Amino acid sequence: MKALLDTGPWIALIDRSEAAHHNCVQWFTSFSGELFSTEAVLTEVLYLLNFSLKAQLAALDFVIRGVVTLVPSDIHSLHLARSKMEKFADLPMDFADATLVCLAQESGILDIATLDHKDFSIYRTANNQTFRILPQ
Repeated sequence: MKALLDTGPWIALIDRSEAAHHNCVQWFTSFSGELFSTEAVLTEVLYLLNFSLKAQLAALDFVIRGVVTLVPSDIHSLHLARSKMEKFADLPMDFADATLVCLAQESGILDIATLDHKDFSIYRTANNQTFRILPQ
């Protein structure tokens, strides 16, 4: 199984004070597959964990140890992200979410670990494909 990893679960896995920590840890320990994310999501995670260097280093270790594969943006995906942000401006869609939707569109990976159920149940790829939100 391949899945995308959004900011919320990534933080919840690291920060025990997060309300979703237990559920995310349970999901993660039972997950068998590959996780993919974007540099924008990692940046958001590090920013939100800025209260603790230890927590930030743990987030980086997810990438360094190969738990999460970061997929870099190129010019095409940046144009696509900008377009998605305009399309979903009423939510609004932030840049990190836009990069995940673009990655889904480019990779065909529609499973996403997110706590943002509301927005990811609305977001669509160019083919009008919907996301399967994890953990359920």
